[in-house]
Amino acid sequence: MIRWQMVFWMFIVAAVSYLDRNNISIAASAIQKDFGLSDQQLGGVFSAFVMGYAFTQPFAGRIADRFGPWRVVAIGIVWWSVFTSATALVPTGLTWSLGLLLAMRFVLGVGEAVIFPASNRLVANWLPGRERGLANGIIFSGVGIGAGIAPPLITWIMVTRGWHAAFYASAVIGLFVLVGWILKVRDLPSQHKAVSAEELALIESGATAAASAIPARWRDIVRNRAVALLALSYFTYGYTAYIFFTWFFKYLSSVRGLDLKSSAVYGMLPFIAMALASPLGGWIADRLEPGHGARKARCYTAAAALFLAALFVALATQVEDARLASLFLAGGAGALYLSQSAYWTLSANLGGASAGSVSGFMNMANQIGGIATASLTPFIAKDFGWSASFLFAAAICLVGAVLWLLIDPDDRVATA
Repeated sequence: MIRWQMVFWMFIVAAVSYLDRNNISIAASAIQKDFGLSDQQLGGVFSAFVMGYAFTQPFAGRIADRFGPWRVVAIGIVWWSVFTSATALVPTGLTWSLGLLLAMRFVLGVGEAVIFPASNRLVANWLPGRERGLANGIIFSGVGIGAGIAPPLITWIMVTRGWHAAFYASAVIGLFVLVGWILKVRDLPSQHKAVSAEELALIESGATAAASAIPARWRDIVRNRAVALLALSYFTYGYTAYIFFTWFFKYLSSVRGLDLKSSAVYGMLPFIAMALASPLGGWIADRLEPGHGARKARCYTAAAALFLAALFVALATQVEDARLASLFLAGGAGALYLSQSAYWTLSANLGGASAGSVSGFMNMANQIGGIATASLTPFIAKDFGWSASFLFAAAICLVGAVLWLLIDPDDRVATA
């Protein structure tokens, strides 16, 4: 069962990465006050991280395929821990303060970009195809755990020590995880002394081709119809998901009128739902695939999940009570994450030896959706109201559901 230990450590890394990236949304009001930022400028700060993250994705995937997830993730953890601390060191009140804050967030995004392409490479190396849905679901439940821990933890540190201390604490947690990662994780089953002959045979019986020195050409990846549709759908997913990772906490406190402590409590709900739904979605798909095929198990279930997510997000705009709205939005986040493992499992299956590269390209589209959310949401809210911002996200999510119905899960990328 050593392969599930690899999944566990990737889950921990995912959780800490989202604690580090989500801390700024919890501290948004304090940072906005200290730096004298408008909502539009704050949106730019949110976008800076996602821009660095997004446009590094294809290269991150290629690097993970070439050098292996063990080394790449270790460097990523050091990188993001350093620049999370550096964000708290940016001085306020200077003409270049905002520019430096934007630069720090952009560079932080570059460092975090390696995590999930490397994760997909690790899953492709260690898990047979029939177990990848659950494995990816567990890993991405770390997103919900990390982002869910952030509201109460960051709020408590902010109240007792200030927002700067919250960023330092996030960085220190990352360095502790680094030690465990270095000691416990290996790129391949054959490199791990604790893997039994039986487990090795099981892994190899359903393994994706190992990463090679000559991965698929970029033009073959980009021109593949299934990959293109998957990336477009993941763009819509990213647009909806980043509502929760950027504006949700501020929406509860500033728009819905919850105080800081109530916002911390209700701000956890979508991320708890994500953590529960992500492995559930992967488990359901893994159970359905042997009897019903990949199209029904992966594509149709993901389409249904995105449809439900759009419905819940839209319903949240129609209720007056802030706590009830939070529950509807939590339902939307959970439904969205029912589809999460389908994206990453299918990208690994389509990519084969280039699983990192394909997932990096797909995740770039996801993060571009996040850039759009972080930037557009305050402008839509200013001109049409906050309900319009969430309804627009719901509409985008519906488009993603339709795109899933057009994907052929057997249309694999041609090898070089």
